[in-house]
Amino acid sequence: MEEQLIFAWAMIFCIAIAPVYGEYYSKTVTPSSKVEKVTNLHFFLHDTLSGENPSAVLVARANLTRKDHSPVPFGSLFAIDDPLRVGPEPTSKIIGNAQGLYLSSSQDASKFTIVLYADFAFTTGKFKGSSFSIFSRNPVTEAKREVAIVGGRGRFRMARGFAHIKTSYFNATTGDAILDYKVTLYHY
Repeated sequence: MEEQLIFAWAMIFCIAIAPVYGEYYSKTVTPSSKVEKVTNLHFFLHDTLSGENPSAVLVARANLTRKDHSPVPFGSLFAIDDPLRVGPEPTSKIIGNAQGLYLSSSQDASKFTIVLYADFAFTTGKFKGSSFSIFSRNPVTEAKREVAIVGGRGRFRMARGFAHIKTSYFNATTGDAILDYKVTLYHY
């Protein structure tokens, strides 16, 4: 009986002090020893939907009632593993790849827009093993456009920034494209 009484008092004590340790806590610390770095990158993304070895493949398509003959109709979801190259030529050196998804998000084909989520990873050079992530709206029909960089890993840990994209080549029949990326990263 005495053991049960001790156990009961111990439980009451634990319940009584639990709210003290369960309170919300927030503290902001400004890192004084770390200096933010700015890195500028320039490369070309080669997005290939055609041929025997495409780098972008359709994984889902909306059941549309109207005929849409675009290679990337509204509501289409693509998985990508696009090579990043030093130049626009298909034979230029590969420095990494962009893996992720893009969704055709505009009903008006004249304002073709995608929503892009991709991780841009580098496989050679001083940034080998590092990557940054883009999650942004990409209005493809605009000559120059800007997308948001929302994170990174490796040397780009905690990255933020933007990428200016310009279409270097586009085939409207196949959907194949070569995109010129000029990236500004802010990271520690």
